[in-house]
Amino acid sequence: MANYVLVYKGGGGMANDEAARQKVMEAWGRWFGSLGNNLVDGGNPFGPSAAISPNGSIGSASAGLTGYSIIKGDSLQAATEAAKGCPVLTDGGSVEVYETFPVM
Repeated sequence: MANYVLVYKGGGGMANDEAARQKVMEAWGRWFGSLGNNLVDGGNPFGPSAAISPNGSIGSASAGLTGYSIIKGDSLQAATEAAKGCPVLTDGGSVEVYETFPVM
């Protein structure tokens, strides 16, 4: 079984009031629960970011990434199917799924 990084783009961000935040967190909790033992790392949202170019100059990151999670799966297809339940999708965001492999 391989690990897969789910990278989130977009979505509505953190809700302004406590009731809305609680509703969002409950949705994430349900989805994480549905993943069972395949959840490796629930991840976190991303904050401020920067990009470093080959010449060493620093600028703004432009990918629009907003967070990540790591799951286990039997295949890229299985991990992608699991990602379809991600709450970021219901808030206008998208999910990219990347297989990782140990090299070190």
